[in-house]
Amino acid sequence: MSNENLTPEQVLAANGESFFWAKRFLGSRMGYDAARLYSFCRLLDDMADGDIINGPERLQVIYNELSKGNFKADPVLENFSPLFEDYDLDCEVVLALIDGLLDDQRTPVLISSEQDLLRYAYKVAGTVGLMMCSVLKCNNFAAKKHAIDLGIAMQLTNIARDVLEDAQMGRRYIPGDWVNNMSPEEIVEASNNPNSDESILIQDGIKRLLDMAEIFYRSGHHGLAYLPFRAHLSISVAAKVYRQIGVQIDNSGLNWYDGRQSTSKLSKIICTIKATFNLLTRASIRKKSHNTSLHSKLEGLPFVG
Repeated sequence: MSNENLTPEQVLAANGESFFWAKRFLGSRMGYDAARLYSFCRLLDDMADGDIINGPERLQVIYNELSKGNFKADPVLENFSPLFEDYDLDCEVVLALIDGLLDDQRTPVLISSEQDLLRYAYKVAGTVGLMMCSVLKCNNFAAKKHAIDLGIAMQLTNIARDVLEDAQMGRRYIPGDWVNNMSPEEIVEASNNPNSDESILIQDGIKRLLDMAEIFYRSGHHGLAYLPFRAHLSISVAAKVYRQIGVQIDNSGLNWYDGRQSTSKLSKIICTIKATFNLLTRASIRKKSHNTSLHSKLEGLPFVG
């Protein structure tokens, strides 16, 4: 069944395992609105991937009409408009998200440099962090910069997890200048020979992704204290569960050819306990200013700095 026919909470449960686990700590109203936001972003992603009939065409229409302030152009956009108005979401942020999703329709998708990687991660995930910040009733500008970083960290984890799956779809998100511009087809071929130079080069690229993600996770963590207490706990849980995927990839020996990693229920419980204990540092982490160098490659995008 298409996600378009599901309720927001059903979409979250079916597609966002880590966020669905963390949502329970938000409370009913905030949790429901967070699910509404997730559902909207997921439906846009489904359109881009063609999982919804006429999806790419609809997504382009949404982009064109939203840039004019028209929320009547598509049922998905119209259903989202009350949430947009309730939380005064920034139209430029939504447009940046859609722009990133439209980038995914190039054939093949080939990220060329670290700058391209970070700008892509901002568009498809940093934007979600910005919108979630508003839904969680946190409009502090400093907090938004950390929210961008947490979104980027999660997207880098996604990319590290899905290298083979993405390559099978004609996509390479590891920067080409990290891996001798290997094509998606060459990555798939390397997965059949784990001891090859090409496979080891991919492992090195994944390690760089995970190391970079750690830097952005730390910055994201520094912004959590700007959130209301329950939102702080929920996002901390989601971040730790997501980060755990990267930890498991690293602990597996970076064996990217063995398929994607996922977190067990036990791992989620452990991450939740750690997130709870981290609340003890809530009073101190806000004192750390944002590292502006993290946004040096994001110039011109909303709320960077």
